Amino acid sequence: MKLRHDALYASRRSPVLARNMVSTSQPLAAQAGLRMLWAGGNAADAALASAIALTVVEPTGNGLGSDAYAIIWDGKELHGLNASGRAPAAWNPERFAGSDTMPQRGWESVTTPGAVSSWREISEKFGKLPFEKLFEPAIEYATRGFAVSPIIATLWEKGGDLLGKQPGFAEAFLPGGKAPKAGELFVNKAAAESLIDIAETKGESFYRGKLASKIAAFAKDHGAALSEEDLGNHKADWVGTISQSFGNVKLHEIPPNGQGISALIALGILRHTNITDYEPDSVEALHLEIEAMKLAFADMQAYVADLDYMTDVTVEHLLSDDYLKSRAALIDANKAQDFKAGAPKHGGTVYVSTADENGMMVSFIQSNYMGFGSGVVVPGTSISLQNRGHGFSLKDGHPNLVKGGKRPFQTIIPAFLMGLDGNPVMSFGVMGGPMQAQGHLQMTLRTQLWGQDPQTAADAPRWQALSGLNVAVETSVGADVIDALKAKGHVIKVETPDSTNFGFGGAQLIAKTDAGYVAGSDPRKDGCAVGY
Repeated sequence: MKLRHDALYASRRSPVLARNMVSTSQPLAAQAGLRMLWAGGNAADAALASAIALTVVEPTGNGLGSDAYAIIWDGKELHGLNASGRAPAAWNPERFAGSDTMPQRGWESVTTPGAVSSWREISEKFGKLPFEKLFEPAIEYATRGFAVSPIIATLWEKGGDLLGKQPGFAEAFLPGGKAPKAGELFVNKAAAESLIDIAETKGESFYRGKLASKIAAFAKDHGAALSEEDLGNHKADWVGTISQSFGNVKLHEIPPNGQGISALIALGILRHTNITDYEPDSVEALHLEIEAMKLAFADMQAYVADLDYMTDVTVEHLLSDDYLKSRAALIDANKAQDFKAGAPKHGGTVYVSTADENGMMVSFIQSNYMGFGSGVVVPGTSISLQNRGHGFSLKDGHPNLVKGGKRPFQTIIPAFLMGLDGNPVMSFGVMGGPMQAQGHLQMTLRTQLWGQDPQTAADAPRWQALSGLNVAVETSVGADVIDALKAKGHVIKVETPDSTNFGFGGAQLIAKTDAGYVAGSDPRKDGCAVGY
């Protein structure tokens, strides 16, 4: 697909074109990646340096206690990494008896963090630079301080109001009892010390050393289950990818426990509609996209879990073309519907995209889940812990039922587009909880069906299916289209894509071109694309 560079939508940014590229949600993190490329590193080194820096400069979305996933094109082959953590061994349904849902904050929402393991795995398998060098920008930002960027400052204040009483949070992130304002210098020497320890031990300290002992001791102090054994038993897994074709490309996602499969289901459903007949911002196209996504989410919520526990309804069942065709047949072109799960068996953050002139492309995502995650921060370390345990189900018989040593359902997902000819097309992701799979669908269609370049696709109006007939849309969708969606039965909530909401996510995209790459960075975030 030949991408057009038409400025169709209002934006604060222009597409960036270069032979080497980094696109992230925070400018200092983008520069960290670019420094690695200038130093002779490759796209893997750049992605990791950016990701490590993001734990310092964007603590509102990730931290040293995050989980991570990656899809990497090494120039010849696509690789998928699942570095999400597992539940503490002592967890079981009885531990949470009397609750309808898993705890959302605090120690009882914390599973074993996996991000640090992803850094080591990717560096050892694909990196060119020494592991310690990847930490230099982050350590510098933490030691000398950095000026907090505007959108992150807004999220920081919200996080402080919500989580200020969680163990260790105020000490780490509320200097003088309040969140830093935009433009204020924030120094985090505890993070610098932890980063140095992780760099020098190649991550061993975090899982089997000094930092692991501190994490486990703090957990014990609060009656939590996470132990040194849980940390020591963690491992990241190279799991490959699953995919769905549409036109001349295939969208690749990491296999479950993540929600990426729902983007593949929705894309597969749309293959069996007439969406190619419509313009990208038409009510007809939006209606089909929304209905396909609702169908996909209905199945995802019923069947998706840790892959080892999807033994009844499998990935193959959910992606069967005959099944997707039957699901597409349920869509009424004139009427919005509240779909339920089907019967496929017969008989969910920060994101980094990088690319280098030798052909390597990296799609990497790491997250603490809900903003600062659990709110728990290990004293003296600045290790803020994710709350991925909230992703488990407490419904008896559900494949995602909580269990020790099991991975919970996750929202964070990297994406990658490959051509049917076997060549890479685009590395991308869209941060933002349940918006992520919906964003993957929208970015794929905008770039591959309608030919929009990455920045135009990022700038474009977004929608998000919520629940039932409820759909959120940005004001830029336009009054006429909103009225037409309402006429079809959609219950529309109109929202502005500003720093007070973030329900529409943040996209970072790098597409391959004949001259190198073209990148886009979401104007809904502080970040940018940089290259040379």
